[in-house]
Amino acid sequence: MFVEKRVHGKSIKYYLVYSYREKGIVKKERKYLGQDLDKTELEAKTNIAKQEISQTISKFTTQIFSFSLTKNQVEKLNASSKIKIVHFNEKEWQAFTETFVYNTNAIEGSTVQENEVREILREKRAFDVEEKETRGVAKAVDYIRNTKEEFSVELIKKLHDLCFHETKSYAGQFRNVGVVVKNSRGEVVHRGIHYSEVKSSLEKMTIWYEKNKLNFKPLVLAAIIHNEFENIHPFEDGNGRVGRLLLNFILLKNNYPPINVKLQDRMKYYSTLQEYSKNKNIKPTIIFLITQYKKTLKQVTTNK
Repeated sequence: MFVEKRVHGKSIKYYLVYSYREKGIVKKERKYLGQDLDKTELEAKTNIAKQEISQTISKFTTQIFSFSLTKNQVEKLNASSKIKIVHFNEKEWQAFTETFVYNTNAIEGSTVQENEVREILREKRAFDVEEKETRGVAKAVDYIRNTKEEFSVELIKKLHDLCFHETKSYAGQFRNVGVVVKNSRGEVVHRGIHYSEVKSSLEKMTIWYEKNKLNFKPLVLAAIIHNEFENIHPFEDGNGRVGRLLLNFILLKNNYPPINVKLQDRMKYYSTLQEYSKNKNIKPTIIFLITQYKKTLKQVTTNK
């Protein structure tokens, strides 16, 4: 908010201006303070106007980390995420775990084939890094399925440790280096926040979740947390896999079935993340996840 002066002839009119972003466009709301005010009057009327605008903002906008959504935008997002709830039986959970483990690892470059996952999970031992991470991600899926734990910074670290306990020396530990994400041409498409801000940013994210979890449908809520987590990029490696686990943790917490993001759709998946990172537009992610829901349910269950 800031005070704007407008000259009218020999007089000066004062306005308190509030700026916000809607669909990538900066918009402004102005509240008239008065004309030819002295310093004391201007300060007093500005303070009153700030309180009034703040009350209005709290009613009609929701702050989403570095941007905000109007009440109308929130309602549209919630309306676009209607999902018929399907509960998996044990056989379907096994099928989901296997396909999720394959796809989420393959997106990150694993060469383990889909038809190999079941055998690796049945074996008592894993011999190489990719086999160990196959088993690690499966353990993390089982954990989010059964845990009573609430969403927290410690949960995030726990999921990373489950995935990479046998393969990474920094499993379960936040990075102390900078990280970037590059495309196939070697171009930087995303730069994680400075490592000194990782823990505080994740704490703010969990606080936001608690304050807003009843304002959004589960799919919208999970998408926002997933995308913001990927923006933060808290680990030196493994952020994609932990982010997709968090997505499903929140869905399961809210009685929704889990989602498998398929390897064949990874470029579309990346484009939705970039749209969120650059333009703070969550809608493409919602639309993408709905299509992934349809594919997931078709693959692992006979329920329509």
